[in-house]
Amino acid sequence: MRADACVICCVWSAVVDFEFSADQEMLRESVQRFLADKAPTSYVRDVYDTDASRLGHDDVWAGLGDIGAIGLLVPHEFGGAGMGMVDAAVVLEELGRALCPAPYTSTAVGAVSLVVMTGSPREHQYLLSGLADGSTIGALALFEPGRRYRWREPASEARIDREMWRLDGTKVHVADGDAANLFLATARDPDGALGVFAIQRDDSVRVEGVPTVDGSRKEATVTFEGARAWRLGAGDATDAVARTLDRLAVAYVVDGVGAAGRALELAVDYAKERVQFDKPIGSFQAVQHLCADMLRALELGRAAGYYACWAADDAEPSEAHRAAVMAKAFASDAYAQLGGTAIQVFGGVGFTWEHDIHLYYKRLLSLSVSLGNASEHLAELARIAID
Repeated sequence: MRADACVICCVWSAVVDFEFSADQEMLRESVQRFLADKAPTSYVRDVYDTDASRLGHDDVWAGLGDIGAIGLLVPHEFGGAGMGMVDAAVVLEELGRALCPAPYTSTAVGAVSLVVMTGSPREHQYLLSGLADGSTIGALALFEPGRRYRWREPASEARIDREMWRLDGTKVHVADGDAANLFLATARDPDGALGVFAIQRDDSVRVEGVPTVDGSRKEATVTFEGARAWRLGAGDATDAVARTLDRLAVAYVVDGVGAAGRALELAVDYAKERVQFDKPIGSFQAVQHLCADMLRALELGRAAGYYACWAADDAEPSEAHRAAVMAKAFASDAYAQLGGTAIQVFGGVGFTWEHDIHLYYKRLLSLSVSLGNASEHLAELARIAID
């Protein structure tokens, strides 16, 4: 399957022009400069094992809002830039390259996409302006205990309470849940339809952070106990949630492109400097093969990820879904292997806390399991092919 994926990725890159516009290059440079100044690796290490609630409430998050990075997907009329997923991908790649732990993916991609797809104009007006400037930090609460990624039939229930709704249930793997002040949760309404409900954080919402392998990717378990909520839109929201999850999957892939690219750079630089038997280890064919394999995986994942971003905005829904599944299936497997290979190039020093390379490995490991692993996405790809 990996060989087939490689061929398809190459075809994708030939079909779609991935040359960035001048505005996109300016956006990339602005984010690069900002992250180098405000979110160096020392910042990442500082928040790695600390309370995640500070994320989204510091100078890094405020600065991302000031340069307009958070509101890229928000329409103009609600204070955003009205751009698309390829523009957001430019930012996501740089965030992955810097290992930035800010709640960007959950807020700027996940929450914004779901509100736009499900909400009414009134709800857009009420929610999107805060998401655009970063004053509202959104988190998607979609998955439940014991159900893995089977989100279409939640056990959580919503009931009408006068003009509002009340929601009861427990959600797991809520990315950036500790930092969020707005939760978008799924639940069954009294008619059995899947609804999306917006819930402000208060005493009826219990948030418990959970340990993860990657300290730059914070998760929480969130329990709603009669939480006051308002429903976004009307009718069944299954299609909107599915499309949002595809966008999130692609966002993780492109974030992984940035992390994988930086891991490769660090490995190559080390191979040029580390001397063994009076020669740089980069002169040894075995090390060269490792670096070549990493470069191959990086570029194929980049092609698949950016194509999927383009498809999310401009292709038919079926093709956008297929592209997202393909990109995530490939990256979940290949990028985790890339991180492990980078560790091999470094040898023993790569396993130490003092070196940064293991931080990139952990970021890529978190990509491999977020929203489903490679096997689960390959199974979905097989279903698409059979259908």
